[in-house]
Amino acid sequence: MIFQNSKGTRVRSNLLRTYRRSEVVIVYKTKDDFGGLSNMASGYPLRIHGIRILTSEALYQACRFPHIPDLQREIIGQHSPMTAKMKSKPHRGNSRSDWQQVRYKVMRWCLRVKLAQNYEKFGALLLSTGEKPIVELSRKDDYWGTKAVDDSGDVLIGQNVLGRLLMELRELLKEDLGEELKIVPALNVPDFLFLDKPIETMIASNSNDGEEVQPDLF
Repeated sequence: MIFQNSKGTRVRSNLLRTYRRSEVVIVYKTKDDFGGLSNMASGYPLRIHGIRILTSEALYQACRFPHIPDLQREIIGQHSPMTAKMKSKPHRGNSRSDWQQVRYKVMRWCLRVKLAQNYEKFGALLLSTGEKPIVELSRKDDYWGTKAVDDSGDVLIGQNVLGRLLMELRELLKEDLGEELKIVPALNVPDFLFLDKPIETMIASNSNDGEEVQPDLF
């Protein structure tokens, strides 16, 4: 069967997931117990080419525009993840041409970077979810998350792609006895660039020596 999602896009029913709120870990507000799992959460800075980026949301949005480095700079220079997202919005027509096909791969990579560079803190939070499904709750977006089907808010339906990527990463982390997840392979998509430079395999370091910092933020 085919349904329409919240944006009017036709979605096959087998891509949708149904959850009961009482049985899952909810990712919604960043100040909640599991808010750190959100892309909007502060406290998990990232570094690409030695440049500090405040949130995984800012990095994800910058990855839309590998061919527009000046816009990437604007996005990562924002003070909050929401303004980083809003900065990208007027330019979405200029997103990389294959964005709809690669965006989940980019999100998976962003989460890998978030874990690699915040291994203890983010890893502990991820593991603290136990075996429960991780579900992003959203008022609008039932691709990355889910929406409540009625006013009770108990039944949630959506593709929950972000939640599923987090669960995938959680399973990898459980087996990561040698901390191999601190190494993030280069993403195999064309023209994966940040500020005109290819993004290659990254090895997380505890040292910030030589790190370039956005001058308008720090």
